[in-house]
This record gives sequence, C-alpha cells and structure tokens, in this order.
Amino acid sequence: MIELTVLTANIHMGFSFTRRRFVLPELRQAIREVSADVVFLQEVLGEHSGHSSRLADWPQVPHYEFLADSLWPQFAYGRNAVYPAGHHGNALLSKFPIVSYRNRDVSIDGHESRGVLHCVLQMPASGQRLHALCVHLGLRETHRRRQLELLCRIVDNEIPHDAPLIAAGDFNDWRKAGHALLLRCGFHEAFAHATGRLARTFPARWPLLPLDRIYLRNLRAMELDVLSSRPWSHLSDHAVLRARVGIPAAAGAP
Repeated sequence: MIELTVLTANIHMGFSFTRRRFVLPELRQAIREVSADVVFLQEVLGEHSGHSSRLADWPQVPHYEFLADSLWPQFAYGRNAVYPAGHHGNALLSKFPIVSYRNRDVSIDGHESRGVLHCVLQMPASGQRLHALCVHLGLRETHRRRQLELLCRIVDNEIPHDAPLIAAGDFNDWRKAGHALLLRCGFHEAFAHATGRLARTFPARWPLLPLDRIYLRNLRAMELDVLSSRPWSHLSDHAVLRARVGIPAAAGAP
C-alpha cells in the first residue's frame, strides 16, 4: 500500500481571520511543518496589484509558487475569479509529478466565480495515477447542487472507476445537503467514514460548521486531524484538515 499525507486549506487570500494582517509567510511555515505530500488550497491569490504595492513582505511570485517553495516541486493553479486588480483561484502543491491538470469552471452565471482544479499525479515506483480534485463551491445551496452534479459527471466520464481519487476543499455545505450526492457517485468522506460525523472547520477559532471536506474513492484514511489551534486559528477563517491515506496496490494499476 502506498501511503501519503494530504492537507486541505482555504487560505483566505493570505490574510488573517479578520483580514487585518498579511500572514502568508506564517502560513507557509505552518504548512511546511505538516510536510504533506499533496496540498489542496482554495482562495489563492495569483496576482493583486493593490496589495503588492502596499505590503512590504508581498512575494515577488504568485502565492501558490511562494507556498510551494522548495518542498513541493510540482504545483498547479486554476484561476477562478478575475477582477481589475488581479485574480484568485484554487491551487495544488505536490511532491509527486503532476502529469496533467485542467481547471473546470463551475460558476453559475451572474454569481460568484467557482472552480474545480483536476490534477493527475504520478505515484512513485508503482506507476499508479492519483486523481486530485481541488474544490471550492458556491454559497447558495441551489448553486452547490448544480456544481456537485458537474463534479460527479467529471468523475463518471473522465476518471477510471478503479483509479485512486481525492476530492478535497471548501464545499461551503454547512447544511450537508450535498453529502448524499457525493456518496452516490462513489465517494466516502474521510472524517464521516471514520468517526460518524463530518469535521467542523468554520469559523477557525470556534469551529461549528463542516464546510471543508476530504472525499475519497479507492483509498483508505488511516489518520485524521482538524488543525484549529494556534497557529492555524489565526491564519485563516477556516480550520485545516489533514489526512493520512493509503492507496491499495491494485488501485488504478497500469
């Protein structure tokens, strides 16, 4: 069995819970200390001319590249929201080769921009390919329903049924209405499967709502954590989820 650690975090554009402090350097250090193999990130700034001219410690490279640094040699970015000052979206950092990636626009016309970043990773030695979907869904339940239906179509039509698959990120689903739909398209949620309940991640300082999820198919979760104490509680408005997962030797074998 191949084992790997995954982390998912909504990084709040690199600003603190209250947006008063720019905390991206602190966030990079916190993520590095977890040393996850694959990191799923939402609300990642690719560019912002206003902040970059105002903040002395603003990186000279896009935030996903700054976070990847030397620990994650592979990264992918999916631009979702574009505005006069810049853009932001989802990103994935990986210690394994990313052999392909595609950003899928799941926005509802006239409303907030949302996306699903689909990356295919080459696992070492075995030749297996892991599919990773970095997800950030809308605030309205009717929008999320349509977005989850598209996600399930991607899974059904584009990902081999026996391939190891992770869908992780900010599902914005505090009422859990979309959970059953994902179960029907073959996923199980790592925390719910292990403990009987979804992990509470929002707001970070007093987690009450299960907005963030790690859904698995053809993988098994072995260790699970909600990272909500310091420093995480002061680095974003969302707590962070970490999972140690195993890929059975036969899953997605070439």
